[in-house]
Amino acid sequence: MAKVSVNLNGESVEADDGEMIIDVARRNGIDVPHLCWNVRFERIGACRICVVEVEGNPKLVASCSTPVKAGMVIKTHTPRILEARRTNLELLLANHDLSCTTCAKNLKCRLQEYAHDFMIQEVPFSGKRKREEVDYSSPSIVRDNNKCILCEQCVQVCNKIQTVYAIGLQNRGFKTRVAPPMRMDMNESACINCGQCVVACPTGALTEKSSIKEVIDALNSGKYLIAQTAPSIRATLGECFGLPPGVPVTGQMVSALRDLGFQKVFDTNFAADITIIEEGTEFIKRFKENRSLPMITTCCPAWIKFAEQFYYQELHHMSSCRSPQAILASLVKTYYAEKMGKDPKDIVLIDIMPCTAKKFEILRPEYKGEADYVLTTVELAKLIKQYSIDFLNLPESSFDSPMGESTGAADIFGQTGGVMEAALRSVADLMSGQDLQRVDYVNVRGMETMKEAEVDLGGNKIKTCIVHTLGEARKLMDQIRAGTSPYHFIEIMACYGGCVGGGGQPGPHRKEILEKRAGALRKEDSDKKIRKSHQNPDALRLYKEYLGEFGGEKAHKLLHTTYTNRCIIKKCK
Repeated sequence: MAKVSVNLNGESVEADDGEMIIDVARRNGIDVPHLCWNVRFERIGACRICVVEVEGNPKLVASCSTPVKAGMVIKTHTPRILEARRTNLELLLANHDLSCTTCAKNLKCRLQEYAHDFMIQEVPFSGKRKREEVDYSSPSIVRDNNKCILCEQCVQVCNKIQTVYAIGLQNRGFKTRVAPPMRMDMNESACINCGQCVVACPTGALTEKSSIKEVIDALNSGKYLIAQTAPSIRATLGECFGLPPGVPVTGQMVSALRDLGFQKVFDTNFAADITIIEEGTEFIKRFKENRSLPMITTCCPAWIKFAEQFYYQELHHMSSCRSPQAILASLVKTYYAEKMGKDPKDIVLIDIMPCTAKKFEILRPEYKGEADYVLTTVELAKLIKQYSIDFLNLPESSFDSPMGESTGAADIFGQTGGVMEAALRSVADLMSGQDLQRVDYVNVRGMETMKEAEVDLGGNKIKTCIVHTLGEARKLMDQIRAGTSPYHFIEIMACYGGCVGGGGQPGPHRKEILEKRAGALRKEDSDKKIRKSHQNPDALRLYKEYLGEFGGEKAHKLLHTTYTNRCIIKKCK
């Protein structure tokens, strides 16, 4: 791409011809405020907070959608610009709900931040919009249009990145609102509960549906409380307490849960190892029989619902293996309850997850009565703060037995490519009947939203594909539907970066932050003595004492599942 020289605030800087002004400014250390701009989305210039002056143009221009040209003279913070930004903020605030003194995005709301920075204490424009009823219908997401500023970030991620089309701009002019089509509520819509709209929303218009109150009630119920924590939580929870991205806080997290009142803290990583044993066994059987290939991983509940809605006829390609959350829930209410001589009804299981879709998953009829509540990473941090626990100074603790030990393969489940790499480590050994020593499969790693890799497993050439975000998954599923897929094994995760970028994780979700979180999980993996799931001694003991053989009858009953036709288009009926 051709390079051009532009004048930015009196300095000559180099830029790519056609590069947007805001990108040039940010690369040169100039922070231009913005509400609708996101590096992953289409530049639409909706909020007008990022306006700048361009010499020769009488109007201010949106820096997020105006490309640079050779010789362009740009100013980013003149009195005229600052006054325009202030006025635009006041206009946005006029239609934002100011009737309450607090909201779910307090201290994390960019609109609040900018109002503070621009010293806006009173709003001169009176909002005329009629107050709308808050939509609590979804098990995962709360939609409050009274706080919406029409930046369209949620619409862009839902429609262009995830290709779900659960929400969009409805009506016209002053009546424009973000909502599901045809007056549906969120639960009636095509929403797959991934929470990427929550991540994208800069205000409190879309938030996770909290279960904190229910968990506090459970903690005071006198029942036997167990927590399980997903692989990625240990790499993200610290950010909620001011630590930089990429700092694992595994030991402090376990200690905090004990201080909250949980009798046992189990590691979902243990169930991730079980997932790999079952999924790997299933893949080997399918590969040898050349049946229902490609096989697709099923750890992600948002992806599962997406497939059930749009590609029901192709669900035989999906592994029948439950997600790690659902596997551990099943084992807690069966194996562990029997081992401890407890009635499963007296056990309350709280799942700590990176994902708003997990709140939907525990309500599936197949899993009824197993996990009781789901808290996201952000919710757990809020609960710890409510109990005034000094998280950063907690001593480190270990997970409880018998479901607290895991391998390095389980640690990497929380990032894109991690499930595939964990599976390949075990499938290679199980296919060959040997310990092949190979552990690292670097060609399935990375932040590209679609990655392909051909690997040699015991003399067999296996073609794999790894995708994250559901727009990419749609491309793969269209291939499968058309009968042109070249792959044997596919990993799909709904969220950008995998679980480290889940809808319940702390923001922001920039690529460099997600890479640091993934790096923390890889460090946990590399530090483990055992890095292959099928070599987990506690998992092997579970099979010997309780489950029987890998993929056997009892294992299938407790650890596998079926899927539901949620078809919303004629093609899959």
